[in-house]
Amino acid sequence: MLTKTESSFTIVFILVVIIHLLFSDSSNPTILHYVTKPLILLSLILFFAKNSADLPSKTKLLTLSALSFSLIGDILLMFVNKSPNFFMSGLVAFLIAHIMYLMLFLKMRNKEKNPLLFSAILVIYALGIFYFLSDGLGNMSLPVIVYMSVILFMATTAFLRKGSVPHLSYNLVLFGAILFMISDSLLAINKFYVQFSFADISVISTYAFAQLFIVLGIKKQR
Repeated sequence: MLTKTESSFTIVFILVVIIHLLFSDSSNPTILHYVTKPLILLSLILFFAKNSADLPSKTKLLTLSALSFSLIGDILLMFVNKSPNFFMSGLVAFLIAHIMYLMLFLKMRNKEKNPLLFSAILVIYALGIFYFLSDGLGNMSLPVIVYMSVILFMATTAFLRKGSVPHLSYNLVLFGAILFMISDSLLAINKFYVQFSFADISVISTYAFAQLFIVLGIKKQR
């Protein structure tokens, strides 16, 4: 069950995401686009920083680091039309964010949990995505493989928390990790395979709620 503070923030967060989706356009960006997109992660950072006093210091540090690198990644990806280097830099920022998350999830892993079946499902999913992307990747093949491997590991470590954290915390973090993986897949498909309608809405909405669920789940793990 979410607290009153968490529920109130969730409503505000949803409004921020909706404002970004309704009034900004990445294909023809205005100043509002450059303000509202970073505001999504910035609001999460401020919320978590203010409401995590009862969590261990390492948990707070890893979470804030993951959110901060995600914010950096968001900012860099807003400028991909200026130079392809911004995409690679954004990819690195999100790679570090995923590493921060997986380090955090590993701290709360259930050592008796066997991830083999779950990992196999994720690998099959990743191979399917990579099959469609492969022809359009060019010299991005290796970076994308590395990135996909890390995010699969991150999702697996979220799964490994089962039984060592409260049920609500486990479900929120796992669902967030899976949404993160879906968001990255949609972004990759739109960039390297085929551009599709409502790509921005699909990518941003899954990404924003992935981050929200992970943060709320981490708050509930105590």
